[in-house]
Formats: sequence, structure tokens, C-alpha cells
Amino acid sequence: MAAPVRIDVVSDIVCPWCFIGKRRLEKAIAQIPDVPVEVHFRPYYLNDWIPREGISRNDYLTQKFGSPERYSGIATRVAATAAQDGLVYDKDHISRQPNTIDAHRLIRWADAKGLAPQMKQRLMDMYFTEGADLTDREVLVQAAADVGLDAATVRADLATDKDEAEIEQEVEQAKAAGIQGVPFYILAGKYGISGAQDPATLAQAIRQVAEEQNAAAQ
Repeated sequence: MAAPVRIDVVSDIVCPWCFIGKRRLEKAIAQIPDVPVEVHFRPYYLNDWIPREGISRNDYLTQKFGSPERYSGIATRVAATAAQDGLVYDKDHISRQPNTIDAHRLIRWADAKGLAPQMKQRLMDMYFTEGADLTDREVLVQAAADVGLDAATVRADLATDKDEAEIEQEVEQAKAAGIQGVPFYILAGKYGISGAQDPATLAQAIRQVAEEQNAAAQ
């Protein structure tokens, strides 16, 4: 049996193109059902300057784009693209810009139970579609419970620094590797694809890597 193609997805929960890119990767994988894959989500900070408690969305948009109004046109285009992929990006619903280290910790803990894709999706849906505040510990506990993690355990772990150093280290490794924009897909640990590429492009790249792996194994 062919070895699966490892796909490391470097992304952040609050990155709209990562929201779209995750869905496009899923569509790509669905196009190549004969190619086994193994997907892992890796942390990244789209905005490493956001304080742990987060800031208001308007303050964030003012600091990053000059004003909320200047971002409005970009957001409209992104929302339209998201809709084409069956996603809802409700920019007017988002009131807080969170620091995402705790959300990345949840994904890491979910990964240990094979639930990382579901955890990542739930957090992104909460943020982009429902306007949830991902700096609120109880919101995060609810997200974890929604995908099947134990709420009491997650609540207790969030109150500690469990896995914070590991998350920070992975983020630094991504930056040291030259990753400056996300989503960034790493295939088989050696081929990089930047940006939310269309499903056909991703599917073709994954198949090509699978064929190369299989040839090398023979």
C-alpha cells in the first residue's frame, strides 16, 4: 500500500484566506480519492503583535489598514470568494481581534484525538461566521466541547501554560523557514505551496508528490 502524502498546513485561525484555503484543500483531496494523505495543521500568527487579551476589531483595522472603512472593500471581495467555496465570512459580526495562541493550543490537543480538522473548522466558523471572541476562555471551552473534547479538561488546561512554548517554537520555525504568508502548504516535508490555491492545482501537486514518493519506494 502506498505511503500517504504528508501535508503540513501552516495557517492562522483569523486569516480569511486560511479559512478559504482549508476548504479548498478538502475539495482537492476529494478530487483524488485514490491518493492517501495525512494532514497536519501547524500554527502561525497572522498578527504577532496582538496582546494576549485581544483588541477591538476597529482598533485592529485602524492599525493595520488605516481605518475600518479602508478594509471594507477588501473584506467584501474576500467574503464573495468565501461564499463561492460555501463559507460565510460575516465581517460586520466580528467585534474582537484575538491573540490566537490558545486557539492553536486547542487544535494541538484535538490533534491528539484525531480531531484537529474539526477543531480548526469550528474555531474558524465561530470567528468568521458567528463573530465569537476567541480570547474568551469559555468560548474556547465550548468550541472544544462542540467537537468532542472534554470541557472540564480543556478548561483546566487553558488555565495553565501547557504547550505554549511548543506553539511559540513552531511559529518561530515557520518564520525561520521563510514563510511570510499563509496559508502555506508543505507537501512531503519538502515542497511548498503558498496561498489559497484552487482545488485542481492543489490536487495536481499532491498527486505529483504521491507518484514521486511511490517511484522512490520501488
